[in-house]
Amino acid sequence: MGVCTAETSAFIDNIYYYGHVKILHVETGRHFLGGPQQVIYLINALRERGHESILVCPPDSGIDTVARENGIRVHNLFCAGDLDLPFAYRLSQFLKEQKPDIVHCHSRRGADILGGLAASLADIPAVVSRRVDNTEMRVLATIRYRPFRKVIAISVAIAEVLRDRGVEDERVEIIRSAVDVERFSQAVDCAAVRTEFDLSEGDFVIAAAGQLIPRKGHQFLLQAVADLKDRYPQIRLIVFGEGYLNHQLRAQAASLGLGDVVQFAGFRDDLDSFVSCFDLFAHPALAEGLGVAALKAAAASVPVVGFAAGGMVEAVADGRTGLLVAPEDSDALGAAIARLIDEPALAANFGRAGRERMQNEFSVATMADRHVALYETLLQ
Repeated sequence: MGVCTAETSAFIDNIYYYGHVKILHVETGRHFLGGPQQVIYLINALRERGHESILVCPPDSGIDTVARENGIRVHNLFCAGDLDLPFAYRLSQFLKEQKPDIVHCHSRRGADILGGLAASLADIPAVVSRRVDNTEMRVLATIRYRPFRKVIAISVAIAEVLRDRGVEDERVEIIRSAVDVERFSQAVDCAAVRTEFDLSEGDFVIAAAGQLIPRKGHQFLLQAVADLKDRYPQIRLIVFGEGYLNHQLRAQAASLGLGDVVQFAGFRDDLDSFVSCFDLFAHPALAEGLGVAALKAAAASVPVVGFAAGGMVEAVADGRTGLLVAPEDSDALGAAIARLIDEPALAANFGRAGRERMQNEFSVATMADRHVALYETLLQ
């Protein structure tokens, strides 16, 4: 009969303990955009794996509503931004009360700097997800990421930015964002969608989705479509999203004679349910953490064109699931669009390959398993 030593007992305790991890997630964004959606994906998948999550978020925020609809435990704390020190204090008190195993900070609007500070005050190990690829001063990066055991980059492009800003390589972990592929398998009444957007049966419809801000590159897409409209009278473009360039982009479209070609459809929270009805997805971002909108299009079997910038080179397998061209080159972007209009079989192949790639490389299950492995490594 074996002898149960103190070391053996501790090992057995750890097996039991690490089978259930309690994670407190901090997401302070106001709107339910790509980042908060990833948080919901992660928490739901963690629950399926037997782990416990608590979400701290502002009251009446987009993720607050969605999380409650998903049966996720929510604790509301208002956060005014990076300088809201009372938020850090209130969060640290809640951490001491709840005693989670890990604090996972997700957004940059106060969640990272103040979340890391709160975790330090409560003496709880913390990680942070970095979803954007814009640079910052090295001294600010040092302050922002010092409290975290690991900094999770959602793409190689973001990991390179972090390392360039002085974050040690051993603290950088790459875990790509995920897409719920099965959500895009549901039947869609595309005839109704085309009627809603006043599209004819023979129209070749390009969709674009993203904030109407400079780095999303809409101005280059409008120019590319304008250069193609006479050669391809069936071309149509629907732009989804809102932002401060709204009026400027509408004025550009009018000046380019795109009044009957382009629709600005605003923000649609149901876009995922009908993105599969479009012929092509264009994502001409000049800087992109990964390009979740492009991932969703691929999951819906829609080929993608865009610029080879930032994480887009990871979101799109150039020549296999879509076409990427040099950033800011509207001529090259137009040529990529024209090729997929001229070669429908190629476009269909890209769509099929894109969906298969999302299933194999960007699934929610893969993303969640990578997070669980990271949490357990830190606890051990």
